[in-house]
Amino acid sequence: MTPQQPTPLPALPNTGNLWRTGQLHGNGLNSRAIKALVLHGKLVRLRHGCYIRAELWEKQSRPVRSMQLIHAHALGTLITSAGGYVYSHTSAARLHGLYLWDVDDLVHLLMRGNPSSERLGKDVRGHTRPWTALEVVTLGGLKVTSLERTAVDCAMMLGYRQSLVLVDHALRLGADRALMESMAGGLQGRRGIRTLRLALAHADPRSESAGETLTRELLIRLKLPLPEPQVTVATRAGRYRLDFAWKEKKVALEFDGKTKYFDYKPTGEVLFQERQRENALTEAGWTFVRVKWADLFREHEFKARVLAALRP
Repeated sequence: MTPQQPTPLPALPNTGNLWRTGQLHGNGLNSRAIKALVLHGKLVRLRHGCYIRAELWEKQSRPVRSMQLIHAHALGTLITSAGGYVYSHTSAARLHGLYLWDVDDLVHLLMRGNPSSERLGKDVRGHTRPWTALEVVTLGGLKVTSLERTAVDCAMMLGYRQSLVLVDHALRLGADRALMESMAGGLQGRRGIRTLRLALAHADPRSESAGETLTRELLIRLKLPLPEPQVTVATRAGRYRLDFAWKEKKVALEFDGKTKYFDYKPTGEVLFQERQRENALTEAGWTFVRVKWADLFREHEFKARVLAALRP
């Protein structure tokens, strides 16, 4: 008896990577074929009625996947919604390219009405606080809350450190602090207003990364002597910029997050340049305190290291 040959998997469309169910049907894939492609790891279901090519999804980083979920929502609702919503909160923050730390991947929308969660889907949160035309921009074809409105909405929803990271970056990208303070003035008594006001009061656009923001926040919270951020120092090998510096003591504090070194240049070249930089600064009498992500959550150890470096 001849063994039965396994049924070959249907082929995915040659073009595109993100599809609605109807588009897959239009390419000859019925519901059973779609289910088989998902089961065998060729398709990934991002949300109800929207799929992505698994080969692409597997290659994407966490931030890119988070953005992909927003675009999947936009594609999935293209024919099921009148489009009267605006992407907001952390979804808008992602579309603006703002730094986000320790937040989920839910899709956030501003809406005129208040539809049920069942209608929106378990991966979507609807918000109904009114907005004006001036508080909406278009990014990549999507309606999104403005930079200032996005920062304000996020700070009203997130924790203080998450908010500070985002507001720092919003200011660095050109957000108007006075406008955000004006927005806060109209939100008296609302949940999250205290966090928003604290973030606006302590935000500093000189911060160049989420790690630098969290380092600064920890220094303040531990009541340590505050360094100056982004200090330029002249050495025999040229001028270098330090993340933080206590200039009178010649002590530098550097946040060594992985992305600082490996995002844009080959690893070997970057590490060589960093060694040259540190050697030149050390020759000029500078002492370094290097901080990694894990150090930000070892507060007693962090405080002891800083105090030891600052001790005469």
